[in-house]
Amino acid sequence: MTQIQINAAFDSGNIEVVSLDGASASLTIRKDHASDFYQWFHFRVSGAAGRELTLRITHLNGSAFGMGWPGYSTCVSEDRQYWGRAPSEWDETADGGTLTIRYTPSADLAWFAYFAPYSMERHHDLVATIAQEPGVTHRSLGTSLDGQSIDCLDIGDGPVQVWLYARQHPGETMAEWWMEGALDLLADPADSVGRELRKRCRLHVVPNANPDGSRRGHLRTNAVGVNLNREWDNPTPEKSPEVLAIRNAMDETGVDFAMDVHGDEAIPAVFLAGFEGIPSLKDEQLTGYNRYAQLLERRTPDFQTKLGYPLARPGTGNLTMSTNQLAERFGAVSMTLEMPFKDHNPAADERQGWSPERSMQLGRDCLGALLEWLVEREAA
Repeated sequence: MTQIQINAAFDSGNIEVVSLDGASASLTIRKDHASDFYQWFHFRVSGAAGRELTLRITHLNGSAFGMGWPGYSTCVSEDRQYWGRAPSEWDETADGGTLTIRYTPSADLAWFAYFAPYSMERHHDLVATIAQEPGVTHRSLGTSLDGQSIDCLDIGDGPVQVWLYARQHPGETMAEWWMEGALDLLADPADSVGRELRKRCRLHVVPNANPDGSRRGHLRTNAVGVNLNREWDNPTPEKSPEVLAIRNAMDETGVDFAMDVHGDEAIPAVFLAGFEGIPSLKDEQLTGYNRYAQLLERRTPDFQTKLGYPLARPGTGNLTMSTNQLAERFGAVSMTLEMPFKDHNPAADERQGWSPERSMQLGRDCLGALLEWLVEREAA
């Protein structure tokens, strides 16, 4: 029997082959460079047509988020356009924690990933497309350690300064799918929500805050193993030029509303995390945050407020994280949006779980809620 071939030598690829036996393989995930984080995987299997693949990813008990594996099903695609889910079984007792993926491709090639990838090539296509739309300007806020641009798209003429940024953690690819949906709305002259937001706001959109980690196939860090969402109190050119560039640009404009877009490995739902523990917390800030969450929950059943992270105690907010730093630094209503790697249990989808399509729709819904929030503030 001929062996399948497994390859990850491409943009955002990550897997190491331990052994091959016909249509079966034992695999491990490579750690982020200069870091102990690992959980993101993305690889291609060839020579697979009509064969039941058995792919075992081992030694996952030491991965960044062990609770991410129970109840998780692997993302799979044969055309790199539609991403479904392959049956996956978790066994924490086998080979240091093993995820076993079983799938029979109809064609010779199949791609497997922790979530549907968002390549740097697609990122550049997105930026080029949106930058050509009327009223949109592009600027590079700086460069990463690998020399990649930190792209920012500026949209709208209003006085409210809104910052939207994503993929500080590069393996959380649903965040840039969210950005694609949001940018499509904002740049569309025929979209009524986008039109009204452009009147009220100056929106600064950073679709990918960590291009190096994205291209390298990292889960959580940049080119030198730094978690960018722990750098916002004191970013440096040597460790976190990405954060330094973004924060400097924010200092120039100020920030009234900010959303940091992420994915969560363990919680099978969409939720927000706020800034309740910052030292200078103001009642109007917290009221604004809570009202936005209420509006988003009313707008889409894909968002809920029952599941989420524990609230920080007063005065204990971690100012190295962007949401806390922006709330403290600017008095902004800031928030972290989390989407699931797993299925979305309140409205499960056996074929796709949480998906690129739902991420893009959530981007549109979040902006619709932002417009409602702004209109209410104007009327108050």
